[in-house]
Amino acid sequence: MGNGSNLRQRVLVCQNRTCRKQGARKVLAAFQAQLVPGVEVVSSACLGQCGMGPMVLVLPEEVWYCGVRADEVLAIAQRHLREGKPVTTMLYKKFHH
Repeated sequence: MGNGSNLRQRVLVCQNRTCRKQGARKVLAAFQAQLVPGVEVVSSACLGQCGMGPMVLVLPEEVWYCGVRADEVLAIAQRHLREGKPVTTMLYKKFHH
């Protein structure tokens, strides 16, 4: 993951109780399997949006994804992390109108 100096983005995947029940472990593993250059994937404590998970937060842009399934991670990795275009259909509407 490097020393942090060349990181462009950090992907936080909530691993708190409710998100874990909704499949967050598989989502985290799917992101970790993508290995996008310049992107660090980390497990996160509760992101405060319980019941909407698994929650994924992309920093520094503060782009929120909710209800992410492991089979949707490839789309986020390709379109958002590699191409810089958030996947609008998956955005968390509470923060992205």
